[in-house]
Amino acid sequence: MITNDKGIVSFRHMVIEEVARLAWAGNLNDETKNELVYKIIPGPKPQFRCCIYKEREIVRERIRLACAQNVSSNPDSKNVVQVIDAACDECPLSAYSVTDNCRFCMGKACFNSCKFSAITPGDVRMHIDPQKCKECGMCAKACPYSAIVHLERPCKKSCPVGAITYDENGLCKIDEEKCINCGHCVHNCPFGAIGTKTYLVPIIRDILAGKEVIAMVAPAIEGQFGSEINLSSIRAALKKVGFADMVEVGLGGDMTAAYESLEWSDAAKEGRKMTTSCCPAFINMLKKHFPEQFHENMSSVVSPMCAISRYLKLTHPGCVTVFIGPCVAKKSEALDKSVPDNADYVMTFGEFTTLLRSKDVELEHVDEDYQEATVFGKRFASSGGVADAVLECMYERGENTDEINLLKAAGGKECKNALTMLKLGRLQQDFIEGMVCEGGCVGGPSKRKTEQEIMKARNSLLQAAEEKNVIENLLQYPMDKFSMHRNGEMDVALTERVLAAGKK
Repeated sequence: MITNDKGIVSFRHMVIEEVARLAWAGNLNDETKNELVYKIIPGPKPQFRCCIYKEREIVRERIRLACAQNVSSNPDSKNVVQVIDAACDECPLSAYSVTDNCRFCMGKACFNSCKFSAITPGDVRMHIDPQKCKECGMCAKACPYSAIVHLERPCKKSCPVGAITYDENGLCKIDEEKCINCGHCVHNCPFGAIGTKTYLVPIIRDILAGKEVIAMVAPAIEGQFGSEINLSSIRAALKKVGFADMVEVGLGGDMTAAYESLEWSDAAKEGRKMTTSCCPAFINMLKKHFPEQFHENMSSVVSPMCAISRYLKLTHPGCVTVFIGPCVAKKSEALDKSVPDNADYVMTFGEFTTLLRSKDVELEHVDEDYQEATVFGKRFASSGGVADAVLECMYERGENTDEINLLKAAGGKECKNALTMLKLGRLQQDFIEGMVCEGGCVGGPSKRKTEQEIMKARNSLLQAAEEKNVIENLLQYPMDKFSMHRNGEMDVALTERVLAAGKK
């Protein structure tokens, strides 16, 4: 895992693993949770904080998150991403700070530029009162020595929608009306104070109860564990854990692309602009920050995750579907009850490897060829992959795509800028492919290696994939038996239009 601190990730997943082991043993209760706190932090000396009492409080909150519960300070939260207050107390309170470069000059341009009386002379340098500072930045601009720096906290800096603020004690607060659950703040906090709810415990309980639990692995999984670990390797490991089977969500990418391409065709004829619908953080951004564009411009087609979940629930009645991917926002998508028959649970790649460890299962090379998706569905995970798959489907229907003007927005800033231009009526392109993670899903917050390492291994695996057309591939599946619309409504005539090219 590549983050600003591997130790934080290791500690986070160590707690989750211990909780999972208790769940497998059927011995997860209040007493064993309390015993686990003292097992992890035995004392008497602290390991990474000021005292063992703070460390134990942090572990208690991490156990709550590992059990899919809210942190104790925010019991009514509906957010997947949450803040552990006890861990959030080491960042500077002041956004602007005076450094040793301050010459204590006579002119005192910083003092004269401040309209809020936040700057006063100290003993050897100027001083900024964080209680009075309004973070306007005028003092930093005025200082002739560049002695005043902007100390933007990493969590706030990483948030693409301005959802993070701080209370009077400097503790991070997430505005759930703005938060898109992208998870970028989770892996940018140097103190591990931001975490997400984890759903391994209910998954384990369903497996132990004998339910048919089926894994759905994201297209981004190929390459995450090197070129020797293929889909058959992951499928075999999941079956050892107790999953009934596994399906690659690249197949869902084929499904989404085929239906979305028809929407693009109709929109192009009508002169309407559209956005893609597969990235949940992008959808959350639309829904919360651009509600008009959410209703008017977003594709009505479900994400690949939801498409595969609906397919499995049709062909395996009563099954439990679990998505495994690099994305934190997928957890919020699964919780959205306005989209029926979506995944029951979501786990990240990090949580997946933790689940394997909790059962002492290792990923090993398996010399078998498992593949249901086309290469186009598999490439949904990379920036531009969704658009390329949609254009491929249009091409397979015999349509001319040369004049289609696309905007491939990757990263929160690009997505926000694209949607702002769409809102203002100044977007030059016809369609927006929106992915809040830079590089697409392969660059998601739970990636296992650097993006360069992932893509090298990924390209090796994809080169071995069978070449086949998207729409022809879908003829093998009961597409007319389940809905690809977000609201779950069936439209058999639409499906006939989508698949017509494959039947020629």
